[in-house]
Amino acid sequence: MKLTIGFSPCPNDTFIFDALIHHKIDTEGLDFEVFYDDVETLNQKAFRGELDITKLSYHAFAYAAQQYVLLDAGSALGFGVGPMLICKANAEELKARLEAGDPTLKIGIPGKYTTANFLLSLAYPNATNKQELVFSDIEHAVLDSRVDIGLIIHENRFTYQDKGLHKIIDLGDYWEKRTNCAIPLGGIVANRNLPLAVQQKINRVIKRSVEFAFANPKSGLEYIRSHAQEMSEEVMYKHIELYVNKFSVDLGVEGKKAVKLLFDTALHKEIIPQISEGLFLNE
Repeated sequence: MKLTIGFSPCPNDTFIFDALIHHKIDTEGLDFEVFYDDVETLNQKAFRGELDITKLSYHAFAYAAQQYVLLDAGSALGFGVGPMLICKANAEELKARLEAGDPTLKIGIPGKYTTANFLLSLAYPNATNKQELVFSDIEHAVLDSRVDIGLIIHENRFTYQDKGLHKIIDLGDYWEKRTNCAIPLGGIVANRNLPLAVQQKINRVIKRSVEFAFANPKSGLEYIRSHAQEMSEEVMYKHIELYVNKFSVDLGVEGKKAVKLLFDTALHKEIIPQISEGLFLNE
């Protein structure tokens, strides 16, 4: 059985899916056609129900829950992994303007439906002057003064200081202090049109792929490197260590609690629509 699957070319995703797509594990008869896209493109594909399996932002999942169910395996949750607001200079002044609700501040964001933008809306609800950019272009937009503030995700956590940029606030840290929970960033979902037995099989195979990657961390090195935008091996594995952890193997009680809290908070703040479907596989 061949299934379409979408995930990002970032090291955390290629690390997770290497064993699955290259059949280094038992895929239980499943084969995969892979689509590599940035997270906001994947979010948009999920809204259209285009793929059998896809990575997406947890924020976006709220808008795709009727079409997709969240798997236990493959998620990116964690502590100290959240998105950050950065600037070229005057970080304290810009933070004060954010807190005052200055509508003139232009903020570059990696997509309307990213969890990063959800956290920005939660922390600074009056920060509405936003420009959507591909996540890898945001640092350059700040440096070129096309935006006043950049909302960065992924490996840009490791590169912004090298470019002379400064942190205003770590929104992941903001969430953790507010909730004492891990921040849910991205999840893996399966199309509800697939039979339940196939959804469960996909979940088992992804879990097996993550476990293989942990047991053989350098097995997918060349594959990871081929998609890693000229990152050094050190930065690639820092990225992996940050985003791939016990929640990637299985959300478990703690992970599901964090996801539910994210959605309950977003519903309370009217950031997302009401969800009628069960969120989790086997729920």
